[in-house]
Order: sequence, then C-alpha cells, then structure tokens
Amino acid sequence: MNPLDRYADLVDDEAAFRAACDRPLPQVVRVNTLAAEADRVAAAFDEADVEYERVAWHDGLFRMPGGSPGTTWPYFHGWVHGQEEVSALPALALDPAPGETVWDACAAPGSKTSHVAARMDDRGTLVANDSNLGRLSALRHNAERLGLTNLVVTNRDARNYSLRGFEFDAFDRVLVDAPCSCEGTIRKNPDAHETWSLDHVNEISGVQRGVLRRAVQAMPILFHVVPSDVVNTFALPLTRWPSATWSAPSIARSGVAAETVVSRIPASRARSRVW
Repeated sequence: MNPLDRYADLVDDEAAFRAACDRPLPQVVRVNTLAAEADRVAAAFDEADVEYERVAWHDGLFRMPGGSPGTTWPYFHGWVHGQEEVSALPALALDPAPGETVWDACAAPGSKTSHVAARMDDRGTLVANDSNLGRLSALRHNAERLGLTNLVVTNRDARNYSLRGFEFDAFDRVLVDAPCSCEGTIRKNPDAHETWSLDHVNEISGVQRGVLRRAVQAMPILFHVVPSDVVNTFALPLTRWPSATWSAPSIARSGVAAETVVSRIPASRARSRVW
C-alpha cells in the first residue's frame, strides 16, 4: 500500500498533492536572532556572493537556491541555522516569552529547540529532552554553535518524564514534535515510504498518545493544543482539566500527527487566544 493513498479523500486535488510530494524541499536557513539580525545576515551573504531569497512570510528565513548553506561563514559563526521552512511554524505558535519555563519533549536534533530559545531571548529555562541518546549529540552541537545558554538537555522517555530535580513543578509551555509515521518527510527523504507500514503507524500512535498525555499533565490548568500534520493544521477549543484530556490522545490516535504545540493560556486571555 502506498501511504499517500490514504490522503485521496482528504485533498481537493489528488494529482496536485502527489506532484507537491515529489518536489524536493528547498534549502532554507533561519536567522539566529541571538547572534545577528536578518539584514546583517543578508549583507554577509551579499559580501560572500552567496545566492539567497528572502522568505516573504518570515523575515528571518532565507531560501538558498545554491544549496549547502552549511558551507557559508554566517553558518559557521552561528548566525544562521539550516531548518525547513515549515519547521519555523511551531515556535511561532508556541509563542514563548523570555523568563518562562518551557519543555521541548522530543527535541533532537534541535532546530525547533534553538528557535524557541531565540524567541525566549535566551532567558528563562528551556528543557530540551529526547529519548534517543545518539540524536542528542547533534542537539548539543547546534546549541553550542548558536550560543544558547538557557538550555537544559535531558535524555529520558517523555511518556513518563519526571520533574524531580527541577526547582519547578510545571511548565509554562510545552512543544511536542512527536515521533510520527514519516509520511510527510518524502520530499526530503524519498525512500521513507519503502519502510512504511500500517503496523508502524499503529505502534507510533501509542507513543504519541503517551507523550501528549504527559505534556498535558505537565501544564497548568489552562492549555491549548495545536497539532500540525502532513495535511492540515487544526485548532482545538480551549477547555479545562480534566475534561480536556480526551483531546490530545484523540488526535494522536490518528497516527499522522507530526508536531503538536501545547501552551499555557492565562485565564484572562483564554477566550481570545485561538490560532
């Protein structure tokens, strides 16, 4: 079974959808605002005769038609970080503030983590966790290159994550880029579908439920969940614990949720904060 067949009833134009899946992803870098401003990065690229294109919807993103952004000196100095364009959305939706306590439950290799840190102005506490010890080396390397100092790195299973040892008992905001079926990665990894199976989808959905459940438990009473899958972005209504516990697991049960943002909503803003 081709996993893309599952989306035939969900898209308006199946042919256009499949054509989009066949298009390679463009090379994109995100400006590390802790080290440089976007205009300074653009000037550096101009000085080095590096081809780039500013992304209209985000001032801090540059498409790199020439490829290999990691060979540029702004990358070497931590001014930019290679990141997929759509990968810049979760940190914007999470909207962390300087001084807050934030948990990135499945953080490696750290692109979204570093973006969250920049949005926090490198202040507060950002706990970056991943259950895969091998992937954490990439996260630590990226954090050091980008100059992050508010980061705590842990290697635990997010499904039963303990706050023991921390000086707080809850997070202000939680980012969950949950393990997924990888159907949406075909544009950068054309071989991903060769190892795809429905059994894997069913297995990984159980992991998603566990991580999302723990994420909700680690939050204060009011929260907001925005899962982003390979097809669409859905906004769930705000509600109160514990009646909301069904929402995150029900989304995860679908087996296609790729990125989920869970963030606290102050009571005074609970009615107006909808993405």
